[in-house]
Amino acid sequence: MSGRPLEGLLVVALEQAVAAPVCTLRLADAGARVIKVERAAGETARHYDSAVHGTSAYFAWLNRGKESAVLDLKAEADLGLLKRMAARADVLVHNLAPGAMGRLGLGRAALAALNPRLIGVEITGYGQDTDYARMRAYDMLVQAESGICSVTGTPEVPSKVGVSVTDIATGMNAHAAVLEALIARGITGRGQHLEIAMFDSMADWMSVPLLHLEQAGQETGRFGLSHASISPSRPYTCGDGGTVIVGVQTPEEWHRFCAGVLWQPDLATDPRFATNAVRVRHRADLDALSEPVFAAMTAAEAAERLEAARIAWGRLNDAAGLSAHPALRRMAVRLPGGAEIALPRPAGRPAPEVPPEVPALGAHTEAIRAEFGT
Repeated sequence: MSGRPLEGLLVVALEQAVAAPVCTLRLADAGARVIKVERAAGETARHYDSAVHGTSAYFAWLNRGKESAVLDLKAEADLGLLKRMAARADVLVHNLAPGAMGRLGLGRAALAALNPRLIGVEITGYGQDTDYARMRAYDMLVQAESGICSVTGTPEVPSKVGVSVTDIATGMNAHAAVLEALIARGITGRGQHLEIAMFDSMADWMSVPLLHLEQAGQETGRFGLSHASISPSRPYTCGDGGTVIVGVQTPEEWHRFCAGVLWQPDLATDPRFATNAVRVRHRADLDALSEPVFAAMTAAEAAERLEAARIAWGRLNDAAGLSAHPALRRMAVRLPGGAEIALPRPAGRPAPEVPPEVPALGAHTEAIRAEFGT
């Protein structure tokens, strides 16, 4: 595990749940030392469930390679310890309630005075210069507020995305911002304070529906597994009950789809279907013509025909399908108590030679007290 790019970097994390832990997980994966400050009961995600050998699935996913220190920040001694840690840290990440750091005497100005090289990262629900600054924010609520739910689901029923996309996107944005700030600090010698808002993360993801609305007067509908603005890009049910997902994006693919999959080459130049824009407007007509073709094939036959025509396609999988997927690359992680599990390997990173450990609550408290002084 030597030679990782962030080795020697000290990160202090006052974090809970998902968004901030996503950020610090990526820093830890890259070699940073991450000290996770927890209250005596442990942070929120420790208590979501006990599905993984007694450990919460969320906590097992997001906290490998970190240290856990239990501090009572209402006690003067422990608050002083935190301040000494911040004075030596490179990065301090928190997703406490708005104003909580200020009440601890660790607001932006105080942190900058304590450690001018510190990169402070404040993960919030909404921008602190907006009317929503004090709104409570959870993943599902921000999905709904940002409009994500309005473009997700079926025409009849809006839905949230089934994983914590708001939290994950925010954590990844925070991670990228930290890396940029580290580069800037290498040039200027100065740290900075970053605010990463969950709502901003989702609003950015809503840019295409927003542009369609504001620039073209078109509202984006909900189409289930079908693409809202590309056609055909949708699931097809085959005669054996199997489902294949088809994605056609370029004019060349459209011509190959008509000739090699539908076996109706003349459809490629039909005025209703000649371009993607008109296909979207006439998707019901195209569906009526294409669905019977797939219904007459098994899923295996459909896959063979799609492959031969060089059309992108996939299967409709679930968690069980992912578990056995031939493309799934894994890494070993050690849990408190010594059990090992296999998690999906982060994109762009090799599996570590030594499995990183998920910390037991307070496992490093005494060592950290000794290191930073009591």
